[in-house]
Amino acid sequence: MSAIISLQDRGIVEIAGADATKFLHNLVTNDISKLVPGEARFCALLAPQGKILVDFLVFVEGDGETRRYLLDCPSSLEPDLLRRLGMYKLRAAVRVTSRSDEFAAFAVLGEARPDIPALAMARDPRSETLGWRLIAPRGAKAENAREDYEAARIAAGVPQGGVDFAYGAAFPHEANMDLLAGVDFTKGCYIGQEVVSRTKHRNLVRKRVTPYHVDGEAPAPGTKVMAGEIEIGVAGSHSGDRGLALVRLDRLADAMAAGTILTAGGASLDFVVGRAAG
Repeated sequence: MSAIISLQDRGIVEIAGADATKFLHNLVTNDISKLVPGEARFCALLAPQGKILVDFLVFVEGDGETRRYLLDCPSSLEPDLLRRLGMYKLRAAVRVTSRSDEFAAFAVLGEARPDIPALAMARDPRSETLGWRLIAPRGAKAENAREDYEAARIAAGVPQGGVDFAYGAAFPHEANMDLLAGVDFTKGCYIGQEVVSRTKHRNLVRKRVTPYHVDGEAPAPGTKVMAGEIEIGVAGSHSGDRGLALVRLDRLADAMAAGTILTAGGASLDFVVGRAAG
């Protein structure tokens, strides 16, 4: 059986009430109206200018008036998420509650469905190689194998907010949300939708979090990525000989075409363009 990995840096927010589906669907980047128990959606709440304020995985439990949504979000951003959801609630029949004292997020790598009690469980929608994501009672038995999850995440090219991109400064395309099933381009209006749609249809993506391989020690997060004397981006998270960096795509393409060695903190980086680092 695969290890149950505790994700202690995640919080759990519950959205319930008669208007919960409409409320959440009209706010986030993905289609919530079609979400069913046993599935999860990768979503973000954006600023009106289209930049990511907080990203999260959404699960649904129950049906009809008992239907409720569980958001698996960064714990550091949970207070701000609760505040923003409360601000948008207005007169909607919706209850927004923190459940982080009771429940926690866990990951299980591998194909087989975990045989463990959970409030909600689904395949991670961002990548098949990330296995299962679940919400279970806090204190559930788990193994100290976070490094295995980080290695799988980085190999799949899945960025982590706050390390690989800055919340409040990055657009969904820059964080690869369009490549990781995090944006529904057919669902209609939501906050920031016009900017996201325009970026896609006008091909305005200038930067992306891009995987790389390194021979030797990977650069620390925040290290500048250089093509000769030209700065093309900044390094993010890494595991072993793999890492992620937010780079200017045009400068990366020019450097690769010219055979320019790409470096960060003295390490030579080999970027993997157009696919995950695995």
